[in-house]
Amino acid sequence: MCDNCEDFHRTVILLGALAVYADTLGADQDFVDTVGPCLAASLPEPPPGLFPPGYDPTEGPEYPGEEGF
Repeated sequence: MCDNCEDFHRTVILLGALAVYADTLGADQDFVDTVGPCLAASLPEPPPGLFPPGYDPTEGPEYPGEEGF
């Protein structure tokens, strides 16, 4: 197993749990707004083999309003 695999999976699970919590009645939106970006920023590099060889997340179709970037 790669060095970052466990950290990556744990962080993704935490992000998923936060998303579920955010949709519950009475969820503290300030907490969600603070913790969500912090968790996302702490994601380590994805484990090898998670994406196909040559995958570039910046490639893809142009979306409305994104022309000229």
